Amino acid sequence: MNTLVAGLALAAALTSSISAMAETVKPTIVLVHGAFADSTSWNGVIKILEKDGYTVIAAANPLRSLKGDAQSVTDVLKGVGSPVVLVGHSYGGPVISEAAYGQTNVKALVYVAAFAPEKGESAFALTGKFPGSSLGPTLAKPVDLADGGKDFYIQQDKFHDQFAADVPNADARLMAATQRPVTEAALKEEASEPAWKTIPSWWVYGDKDKNIPPQAMKFMAERANAKQTVVVKGASHVVMVSHPKAVADLIETAAKAL
Repeated sequence: MNTLVAGLALAAALTSSISAMAETVKPTIVLVHGAFADSTSWNGVIKILEKDGYTVIAAANPLRSLKGDAQSVTDVLKGVGSPVVLVGHSYGGPVISEAAYGQTNVKALVYVAAFAPEKGESAFALTGKFPGSSLGPTLAKPVDLADGGKDFYIQQDKFHDQFAADVPNADARLMAATQRPVTEAALKEEASEPAWKTIPSWWVYGDKDKNIPPQAMKFMAERANAKQTVVVKGASHVVMVSHPKAVADLIETAAKAL
């Protein structure tokens, strides 16, 4: 009898231990950069998330076409065995909206100074939906591509003020030199069914964003029924670079809500 009781007690203890372990498993954070940036734009956020025990993947965004870019992120998601918090900056917003659709391991979306288009909308159209974007005049002459398309860059001497006004000048100069172009076609491509309609979302952006009007992001966050929206005073379009803690904190809030 004592042996039976001991066995039952051991089984109960093991069950409790396994349950406790399951509760402490953290989701993987997948970060998707936007146009005129690259994965290193997440470095400050990654340092905080990793210190707090999260596994982080900064996915490469090709910036060639919305559907193609989204598929490249979906491929990454399919290789992640744990639940995922999917995070997108700027044009990375439409990409995560497409990539997460139908992916059952994506449990939360975080939009960082990002677009979240409705079906049939494009990033280009959303930029002009509300006044305030000054991006157009800062773009360099488009680069003609062999397939007939065009690549967009921001003029390097205008990059700091337009894209990263609250980042130290030396850092902004490096960002300007290493910026990755986006195709005109990607910015104008219409979105299909967005994942934010079925997956809960969180939002963070700066009130001094010159690329995407803050009013547009407020509109998109409200339309998506965001669980929480954080507006960082004085922050530029690259709020994850200038205020990595605010962005990391919101990502962790989304992760803990799963």
